[in-house]
Amino acid sequence: MSFTIATVNVNGLRAAARKGMGDWLADTAADVLTLQEVRAPDELVGGLIGEGWETVSEASLLKGRAGVAVAVRAEREDADVAASRRGLPGVEGDTHTGRWLETDLADPLGDGRTLTVISCYMHSGNTEKPQTMIDKYAFLDAMMERLAVLREAGGHVVLTGDINIAHTEWDIKNWKGNLKSAGFLPEERAYLDRLTTEAGFVDVHRALHGDGPGPYTWWSQRGKAFDNDAGWRIDYQLATAELAARATAAQVDRAPSYDTRWSDHAPLVITYA
Repeated sequence: MSFTIATVNVNGLRAAARKGMGDWLADTAADVLTLQEVRAPDELVGGLIGEGWETVSEASLLKGRAGVAVAVRAEREDADVAASRRGLPGVEGDTHTGRWLETDLADPLGDGRTLTVISCYMHSGNTEKPQTMIDKYAFLDAMMERLAVLREAGGHVVLTGDINIAHTEWDIKNWKGNLKSAGFLPEERAYLDRLTTEAGFVDVHRALHGDGPGPYTWWSQRGKAFDNDAGWRIDYQLATAELAARATAAQVDRAPSYDTRWSDHAPLVITYA
Protein backbone atom coordinates (compact mmCIF):
# COMPACT_ATOMS: atom_id res chain seq x y z
CA MET A 1 0.00 0.00 0.00
CA SER A 2 1.00 3.61 -0.46
CA PHE A 3 -0.30 6.97 0.63
CA THR A 4 0.27 10.13 -1.38
CA ILE A 5 0.12 13.74 -0.21
CA ALA A 6 0.10 16.72 -2.55
CA THR A 7 0.51 20.31 -1.43
CA VAL A 8 0.07 23.46 -3.52
CA ASN A 9 -0.47 27.17 -3.12
CA VAL A 10 -3.38 27.68 -5.53
CA ASN A 11 -3.09 31.51 -5.67
CA GLY A 12 -6.87 31.79 -5.34
CA LEU A 13 -8.93 28.61 -5.57
CA ARG A 14 -11.64 30.14 -7.74
CA ALA A 15 -9.05 31.39 -10.23
CA ALA A 16 -7.23 28.03 -10.19
CA ALA A 17 -10.47 26.21 -10.91
CA ARG A 18 -11.13 28.48 -13.89
CA LYS A 19 -7.61 28.00 -15.24
CA GLY A 20 -7.58 24.20 -15.23
CA MET A 21 -6.87 22.88 -11.74
CA GLY A 22 -9.65 20.33 -12.28
CA ASP A 23 -7.64 18.62 -15.02
CA TRP A 24 -4.72 18.19 -12.63
CA LEU A 25 -7.04 16.89 -9.92
CA ALA A 26 -8.45 14.31 -12.32
CA ASP A 27 -4.97 12.98 -13.02
CA THR A 28 -3.29 13.18 -9.63
CA ALA A 29 -2.77 10.07 -7.52
CA ALA A 30 -2.92 12.11 -4.32
CA ASP A 31 -4.96 10.74 -1.43
CA VAL A 32 -4.66 14.02 0.46
CA LEU A 33 -4.47 17.57 -0.86
CA THR A 34 -3.31 20.51 1.19
CA LEU A 35 -4.03 23.92 -0.29
CA GLN A 36 -2.83 27.40 0.60
CA GLU A 37 -3.84 30.92 -0.40
CA VAL A 38 -7.33 29.59 -1.05
CA ARG A 39 -8.89 33.08 -0.78
CA ALA A 40 -12.47 31.75 -0.75
CA PRO A 41 -15.18 31.37 1.91
CA ASP A 42 -15.25 27.99 3.64
CA GLU A 43 -18.69 27.19 2.22
CA LEU A 44 -17.32 27.34 -1.35
CA VAL A 45 -14.12 25.34 -0.94
CA GLY A 46 -15.56 21.81 -1.13
CA GLY A 47 -17.54 22.59 -4.26
CA LEU A 48 -14.54 24.13 -5.99
CA ILE A 49 -12.42 21.05 -5.27
CA GLY A 50 -15.21 18.78 -6.48
CA GLU A 51 -16.88 15.50 -5.61
CA GLY A 52 -15.08 12.59 -4.02
CA TRP A 53 -13.19 14.60 -1.41
CA GLU A 54 -13.82 15.25 2.29
CA THR A 55 -12.74 18.84 2.79
CA VAL A 56 -11.82 20.93 5.82
CA SER A 57 -10.82 24.58 5.48
CA GLU A 58 -10.04 27.76 7.38
CA ALA A 59 -10.69 31.07 5.67
CA SER A 60 -8.89 34.22 6.72
CA LEU A 61 -10.82 36.86 8.62
CA LEU A 62 -9.25 39.31 6.17
CA LYS A 63 -11.45 38.99 3.10
CA GLY A 64 -9.69 37.86 -0.05
CA ARG A 65 -6.46 36.88 1.69
CA ALA A 66 -4.75 33.67 2.83
CA GLY A 67 -6.94 30.64 3.51
CA VAL A 68 -5.90 26.99 3.90
CA ALA A 69 -7.60 23.67 3.27
CA VAL A 70 -7.10 19.91 3.54
CA ALA A 71 -9.01 17.50 1.30
CA VAL A 72 -9.01 13.70 1.70
CA ARG A 73 -10.27 11.20 -0.86
CA ALA A 74 -13.56 9.88 0.42
CA GLU A 75 -12.72 6.38 -0.83
CA ARG A 76 -9.74 6.14 1.54
CA GLU A 77 -11.65 4.84 4.55
CA ASP A 78 -8.38 4.27 6.40
CA ALA A 79 -7.79 8.01 6.20
CA ASP A 80 -11.03 9.29 7.66
CA VAL A 81 -10.75 12.73 9.23
CA ALA A 82 -10.77 12.02 12.95
CA ALA A 83 -10.37 15.64 14.06
CA SER A 84 -9.35 19.06 12.79
CA ARG A 85 -8.07 22.20 14.47
CA ARG A 86 -8.11 25.65 12.90
CA GLY A 87 -5.54 28.30 13.74
CA LEU A 88 -2.08 28.23 15.25
CA PRO A 89 -1.96 28.43 19.06
CA GLY A 90 0.19 31.25 20.36
CA VAL A 91 -0.59 33.95 17.78
CA GLU A 92 -3.51 36.34 17.79
CA GLY A 93 -4.98 38.80 15.33
CA ASP A 94 -6.76 38.65 12.01
CA THR A 95 -3.52 38.62 10.01
CA HIS A 96 -2.67 35.20 11.45
CA THR A 97 -5.97 33.57 10.43
CA GLY A 98 -6.35 31.35 7.39
CA ARG A 99 -2.77 30.17 7.75
CA TRP A 100 -2.76 26.98 9.84
CA LEU A 101 -5.03 23.93 9.72
CA GLU A 102 -4.35 20.60 11.44
CA THR A 103 -6.21 17.49 10.31
CA ASP A 104 -5.85 14.12 12.07
CA LEU A 105 -6.28 11.08 9.82
CA ALA A 106 -7.25 7.85 11.54
CA ASP A 107 -4.74 5.24 10.32
CA PRO A 108 -3.62 5.88 6.73
CA LEU A 109 -0.27 4.10 7.13
CA GLY A 110 -1.71 0.93 8.60
CA ASP A 111 0.37 1.02 11.77
CA GLY A 112 -2.36 2.07 14.18
CA ARG A 113 -1.04 5.61 14.53
CA THR A 114 -2.74 8.87 13.71
CA LEU A 115 -1.26 11.04 10.97
CA THR A 116 -1.57 14.77 11.57
CA VAL A 117 -1.44 16.68 8.29
CA ILE A 118 -0.90 20.42 8.56
CA SER A 119 -1.64 22.90 5.79
CA CYS A 120 0.40 26.05 6.44
CA TYR A 121 0.54 29.33 4.59
CA MET A 122 3.40 31.26 6.13
CA HIS A 123 3.53 35.04 6.01
CA SER A 124 5.66 36.16 3.07
CA GLY A 125 7.11 39.18 4.85
CA ASN A 126 8.59 42.34 3.37
CA THR A 127 11.79 43.92 4.65
CA GLU A 128 10.45 47.36 3.73
CA LYS A 129 7.38 46.81 5.93
CA PRO A 130 8.73 45.87 9.39
CA GLN A 131 5.37 44.78 10.80
CA THR A 132 5.12 42.01 8.20
CA MET A 133 8.42 40.58 9.40
CA ILE A 134 7.32 40.88 13.04
CA ASP A 135 4.21 38.89 12.13
CA LYS A 136 6.27 36.29 10.28
CA TYR A 137 8.71 35.72 13.14
CA ALA A 138 5.86 35.52 15.67
CA PHE A 139 4.20 32.89 13.52
CA LEU A 140 7.46 30.96 13.13
CA ASP A 141 8.04 30.99 16.90
CA ALA A 142 4.53 29.68 17.55
CA MET A 143 4.96 27.08 14.79
CA MET A 144 8.09 25.67 16.39
CA GLU A 145 6.35 25.37 19.74
CA ARG A 146 3.29 23.70 18.23
CA LEU A 147 5.31 21.20 16.21
CA ALA A 148 7.20 20.19 19.36
CA VAL A 149 3.88 19.49 21.10
CA LEU A 150 2.57 17.42 18.17
CA ARG A 151 5.78 15.44 17.85
CA GLU A 152 5.80 14.62 21.55
CA ALA A 153 2.25 13.27 21.26
CA GLY A 154 3.69 10.28 19.40
CA GLY A 155 1.75 10.22 16.15
CA HIS A 156 3.05 10.85 12.66
CA VAL A 157 3.17 14.54 11.73
CA VAL A 158 3.74 16.24 8.38
CA LEU A 159 3.90 20.01 7.95
CA THR A 160 2.98 20.85 4.38
CA GLY A 161 2.53 24.05 2.48
CA ASP A 162 3.96 27.35 1.38
CA ILE A 163 6.50 28.13 4.08
CA ASN A 164 7.78 31.19 2.17
CA ILE A 165 11.41 30.45 3.04
CA ALA A 166 14.06 29.06 0.72
CA HIS A 167 16.22 27.04 3.08
CA THR A 168 19.59 26.90 1.30
CA GLU A 169 21.35 28.16 -1.81
CA TRP A 170 20.04 25.07 -3.63
CA ASP A 171 16.50 26.28 -3.03
CA ILE A 172 16.66 29.53 -4.97
CA LYS A 173 18.09 30.13 -8.43
CA ASN A 174 19.31 33.69 -7.85
CA TRP A 175 20.48 33.30 -4.27
CA LYS A 176 23.24 35.90 -4.54
CA GLY A 177 20.73 38.54 -5.57
CA ASN A 178 18.33 37.72 -2.73
CA LEU A 179 20.59 37.65 0.33
CA LYS A 180 18.70 40.62 1.80
CA SER A 181 15.25 39.60 0.54
CA ALA A 182 12.41 38.32 2.70
CA GLY A 183 12.21 34.58 2.22
CA PHE A 184 15.99 34.13 2.16
CA LEU A 185 17.16 36.06 5.20
CA PRO A 186 19.56 34.23 7.55
CA GLU A 187 17.13 34.76 10.44
CA GLU A 188 14.34 33.04 8.51
CA ARG A 189 16.49 30.19 7.24
CA ALA A 190 17.66 29.50 10.79
CA TYR A 191 14.15 28.29 11.67
CA LEU A 192 14.40 25.58 9.02
CA ASP A 193 17.87 24.74 10.30
CA ARG A 194 16.42 24.14 13.76
CA LEU A 195 13.37 22.32 12.45
CA THR A 196 15.47 19.84 10.47
CA THR A 197 18.03 19.24 13.23
CA GLU A 198 17.12 19.59 16.89
CA ALA A 199 13.34 19.58 16.29
CA GLY A 200 13.51 16.19 14.54
CA PHE A 201 11.71 16.96 11.27
CA VAL A 202 12.92 15.91 7.82
CA ASP A 203 12.66 17.91 4.60
CA VAL A 204 11.29 14.95 2.65
CA HIS A 205 11.59 16.49 -0.80
CA ARG A 206 15.26 17.37 -0.28
CA ALA A 207 16.00 13.97 1.28
CA LEU A 208 14.61 12.16 -1.77
CA HIS A 209 16.03 14.54 -4.38
CA GLY A 210 19.49 14.80 -2.86
CA ASP A 211 21.96 17.63 -3.14
CA GLY A 212 21.74 20.08 -6.01
CA PRO A 213 19.68 23.00 -7.30
CA GLY A 214 15.88 22.85 -7.01
CA PRO A 215 13.52 21.41 -7.97
CA TYR A 216 11.75 24.75 -7.56
CA THR A 217 8.06 25.10 -6.71
CA TRP A 218 7.38 28.82 -7.27
CA TRP A 219 8.24 31.21 -10.07
CA SER A 220 7.55 34.92 -10.29
CA GLN A 221 4.86 35.93 -12.75
CA ARG A 222 7.19 38.67 -14.00
CA GLY A 223 9.66 38.40 -16.84
CA LYS A 224 10.87 34.98 -17.98
CA ALA A 225 11.26 33.43 -14.53
CA PHE A 226 9.18 30.37 -15.37
CA ASP A 227 10.67 29.83 -18.82
CA ASN A 228 14.20 30.14 -17.41
CA ASP A 229 13.38 28.05 -14.32
CA ALA A 230 14.52 30.95 -12.13
CA GLY A 231 12.45 29.76 -9.20
CA TRP A 232 12.33 29.27 -5.46
CA ARG A 233 11.70 26.05 -3.51
CA ILE A 234 9.40 27.37 -0.79
CA ASP A 235 6.75 24.62 -0.67
CA TYR A 236 7.57 21.74 1.65
CA GLN A 237 6.58 18.49 3.26
CA LEU A 238 8.44 18.38 6.58
CA ALA A 239 7.77 15.10 8.37
CA THR A 240 8.65 13.37 11.59
CA ALA A 241 11.51 10.93 11.09
CA GLU A 242 9.54 7.68 11.02
CA LEU A 243 7.12 9.07 8.46
CA ALA A 244 9.93 10.56 6.36
CA ALA A 245 11.63 7.17 6.28
CA ARG A 246 8.56 5.77 4.51
CA ALA A 247 8.79 8.28 1.64
CA THR A 248 9.42 6.55 -1.67
CA ALA A 249 8.96 9.20 -4.38
CA ALA A 250 8.62 12.96 -4.82
CA GLN A 251 7.77 15.06 -7.82
CA VAL A 252 6.93 18.65 -8.67
CA ASP A 253 4.02 18.79 -11.10
CA ARG A 254 5.43 21.71 -13.06
CA ALA A 255 3.21 22.91 -15.90
CA PRO A 256 4.58 22.18 -19.39
CA SER A 257 4.45 25.86 -20.36
CA TYR A 258 3.77 29.30 -18.90
CA ASP A 259 0.34 29.56 -20.51
CA THR A 260 -0.85 26.23 -19.05
CA ARG A 261 -0.20 27.22 -15.43
CA TRP A 262 -3.16 27.48 -13.07
CA SER A 263 -1.06 28.89 -10.22
CA ASP A 264 2.33 30.55 -9.80
CA HIS A 265 3.23 27.54 -7.63
CA ALA A 266 3.43 23.90 -8.72
CA PRO A 267 2.13 20.98 -6.64
CA LEU A 268 4.67 19.03 -4.60
CA VAL A 269 3.55 15.37 -4.55
CA ILE A 270 5.15 12.82 -2.21
CA THR A 271 4.28 9.13 -1.80
CA TYR A 272 4.76 7.25 1.46
CA ALA A 273 4.81 3.46 1.84
